[in-house]
Amino acid sequence: MDTVRFGIVGVGGMGNGHARNMPQIPEAELTAVCDIAPQALAFATETYDVPGFEEHTELLDSGLVDAILIATPHYFHPPIAVDAMERGIHVISEKPMAVTVSGAEAMIQTAERTGVTFAVMFQQRTLPVHQAAKQLVDEGRLGELYRTLLVDSHFRSQAYYDSAGWRATWKGEGGGVLLNQAPHGMDLFTWLAGMPSRVVAQVHTRQHAIEVEDEATALLDYDNGAIGYFLESVNEFPTGMRIELCGERGKLLLEEGRLRFWEVKPGVRTTSDTTEAMWGRPDAEEVDVPLEERETGHAAIVRNVARAILHGEALIAPGPDAIYSLELANAILLSGDQGTPVSLPVDRDAYDAFIAEKQATSQEKDVEDQRITDPNHVT
Repeated sequence: MDTVRFGIVGVGGMGNGHARNMPQIPEAELTAVCDIAPQALAFATETYDVPGFEEHTELLDSGLVDAILIATPHYFHPPIAVDAMERGIHVISEKPMAVTVSGAEAMIQTAERTGVTFAVMFQQRTLPVHQAAKQLVDEGRLGELYRTLLVDSHFRSQAYYDSAGWRATWKGEGGGVLLNQAPHGMDLFTWLAGMPSRVVAQVHTRQHAIEVEDEATALLDYDNGAIGYFLESVNEFPTGMRIELCGERGKLLLEEGRLRFWEVKPGVRTTSDTTEAMWGRPDAEEVDVPLEERETGHAAIVRNVARAILHGEALIAPGPDAIYSLELANAILLSGDQGTPVSLPVDRDAYDAFIAEKQATSQEKDVEDQRITDPNHVT
């Protein structure tokens, strides 16, 4: 096999973006699409000149695909992924991989048991600044972490939330900013900083007429005594992401697409413990960090998965990694709802009960769905 045959399940919005990207990837070929909405399916089959199916099981049983890319609303990711994996079909899931950590674990366990390739569409990992930051962390250049920070702001209008009946509902999305806009920033944050052991959170619906949160804040505790600060919001403009990691031997800052790194010599605690000078301080030197040119964006993840299937290439965003950002999101939502600290890993049964309770009172909006790909995130 020289080319991986891909089917896309869900061709409204981002699914169309992935379909348009597919011709850029020599290792991949779009061979089928699926959508439960007849109009969306007809548009995709005509536009991309491939067979279309209303049910994902029909696509999976067609013999036309080696892998699928899932771009449906969040709740459908686990059952579609598991159905594909049980048939030996490889999977890329859009973010978030699931609404609940229990759903995510079902995907991971099925992938491990069946031996299929499983990845999540965390394309922000492909950017040179993020790859360089990860290398600094993996090389131990920061030393023991003392503090973390994630401030990740987005903007969404009320018109955005009114564009589909499932948007911003507990029944349709299972959360707000934490499940929809935040996963990329939270993936980078947990990828670089690791996982906290406890969160104390607040969640708010400040500026929108929606069921779910449009803002979340949290204090984070880590096993080694480090502390962290967290904000996700769709209520700000201009928008942007800031990640800070401060350690014994270095400080890392990611902001506005730029990476800065300072070496601290001989170290923060080391200096405190050894200096005899009342006003003594460690030396801090900003170091230029080389960036490697590389392919980025959605297409890079699809190509990487295709090459993993064909040649055994290491995955950039393997499925088991994706549960960490979801675990943090679940912990923050649960803590904010209960008004108490929540320890990680999250109690799976407690979170499933929380979501079931929210779903029971959720109301889907009676609006016509608008399937429009975000023009800022199509590559």
